[in-house]
Amino acid sequence: MNGLIHLYCDESCHLEKDRQNAMALGAVSCPADVRKRVERAIKSLKKAYGIPTSREIKWAQISPSNLAFYRKLIDLFFDESRLGFRGVVVPDKNTLEHARFDQSHDDFYYKMWWLLLTRMIDDEHGFRIFVDIKDTHSAVKLTKLHEVLCNAHYDFDNSRIKNIEAVHSHDVVLVQMADVLAGALSHLFRRIDGSKAKQALIAHVQTRSGLTLAKSTPPAVRKFNLFIWQPQERA
Repeated sequence: MNGLIHLYCDESCHLEKDRQNAMALGAVSCPADVRKRVERAIKSLKKAYGIPTSREIKWAQISPSNLAFYRKLIDLFFDESRLGFRGVVVPDKNTLEHARFDQSHDDFYYKMWWLLLTRMIDDEHGFRIFVDIKDTHSAVKLTKLHEVLCNAHYDFDNSRIKNIEAVHSHDVVLVQMADVLAGALSHLFRRIDGSKAKQALIAHVQTRSGLTLAKSTPPAVRKFNLFIWQPQERA
């Protein structure tokens, strides 16, 4: 294998009845050997903008007063060649037909995580996956997700996909970066115009990625990969 890669995962508006139409999941990929360097860079960026190093980076916290910091955070992501991102967007949760597929919304949520993560797994690296903790039942669901991912990639001894771990986002800065990028996607698809700072940051992500963020990218795209999910049409 060519080294270990960490996948840091978070989501935005994933709840079934949160009155938000769009749901987005995202994962930042970071080779284990550059993780500390990236974390130090983010810590230095916080100090440069007068933000306490213990303060959590979150999409929900973006405002005109800290927009410059979040722009630089996005620049850090795009300028660090070894970081990558994949996002999956469900544009309209109102189109979901869980009864038709004999599933709960929670089942669907974890299916979307499988859809996101399976494209990030390759045959050349080992992987550790960190997911922002969702609820007290997360551990059981993540164990099953790990099992399904390993089976799909013929990793029956967990030698490649080593684990999926539930973590608190407050403690893991790269999960926080995933929160910001997933939040940008969710905000775009929810068509919210209220926050000029958030609109400006979305525009900055669009500029740096060269993407509208409204369409799926080719599967082979590594730096900023997107999949816009659509419901299965009835026969």
